[in-house]
Amino acid sequence: MSKYVVLGASGLVGSAIVNKLRYRGINPLTPSHGVLDLTEQYMTRRFFSIERPDYVFLCAARVGGIVANSQDQAGFLYENLMINANVISSAAMVGVRKLVILGSSCIYPRMAPQPIKEEYLMTGPLEPTNEGYALAKITALRMGQMFGQKYGMHVIPLMPTNLYGPGDNYHPMNSHVIPGMLRKFHEAKEQRAEKVVLWGTGAPRREFLHVDDLAEAVMATRNYTGGEVLNVGTGQDVSIMELASLVKQVVGFKGEIEWDTSKPDGTPRKVLDVSKIKSLGWEPKIGLVDGLINTYEDYRGTLK
Repeated sequence: MSKYVVLGASGLVGSAIVNKLRYRGINPLTPSHGVLDLTEQYMTRRFFSIERPDYVFLCAARVGGIVANSQDQAGFLYENLMINANVISSAAMVGVRKLVILGSSCIYPRMAPQPIKEEYLMTGPLEPTNEGYALAKITALRMGQMFGQKYGMHVIPLMPTNLYGPGDNYHPMNSHVIPGMLRKFHEAKEQRAEKVVLWGTGAPRREFLHVDDLAEAVMATRNYTGGEVLNVGTGQDVSIMELASLVKQVVGFKGEIEWDTSKPDGTPRKVLDVSKIKSLGWEPKIGLVDGLINTYEDYRGTLK
C-alpha cells in the first residue's frame, strides 16, 4: 500500500523511472508542472501534506546544455534551488520513508582527478559555464543528507554522468550534447549540407549513460540506506570528436565536420568512478552505439 511519487515524470529521467516502476507493478503519482509548480513553496507543501507519499523520486529540474547554462546562470541556480529546497523540506516534514535525489556529475570540481570518486566533491573550483546549476545540485545533495539525518528519512543522492536516450530534449539551443548532435546531423543530411559546425575543439572527453541504465541503477538502490553519494555511469569515456563521428555514422550524414574553436570546450575530461554503485549489483548494459541508434529512432519519431 506504499505510495510512490515521481517528480519530473515527463522528463528524460523521470519517464524512464516511471516505466521501470510500472514494469514492477507500481503505479506512481506523476504530477505535471501545470498542476504542481515545485518552485512554489505553498503548492509543494500542500501536495505533500495531502498525498503523504512513502517514496519520492526527485527528477524535476531546469536543465540545459552548455549554451543555455552559460547564458542564464542565475536562472538555473534560482529555479533548481527552489525546487530542491521545497521538495526536500516537504518530504521530511510529512515522513517520507525514502527520497531519491538525482544530481549531476557537473557538481564535481572542473579539474578533479580522473576517474572521479565521490569523495572529490567540493575539493576544487567548479566549471564556470554551469556553476549555477552545479551549486544548486550540491545544495540539494547536502540538504537532503542533513534533513535525512534530522528527520530519519532515508536519502539516496545519485550522481549520474551525461545522460541520453528516448524522451530527450532535442531543442537546438538548450539540449545536451547527444540530442543536439543528432538533430544537427539529421537536419544537415536532410538539407544535403556540406558540413556540420560543432562547438569547441572536440578534444574534451565525456562519459555517456543511457537513461534506461540509470533507471535500473535507481531500482538497484531499493535496499540501500547508506545515505552517501553514489556515482552512476559506465566508467568509460570518449572524446567529443569521437562521439561526433559515431553520431555522423548513425545518422548517415556524408559531409564534413568543422570545429568552431572560438567556442568553449567546458571541462577537459569527466569520467566517474562507479565502483560503489556496481557493488550493489548494478552494471550498465546498453552500449553507446546501440544507445545512439535507439535515441536517433526516438528523435525521428518526434518529427512525424
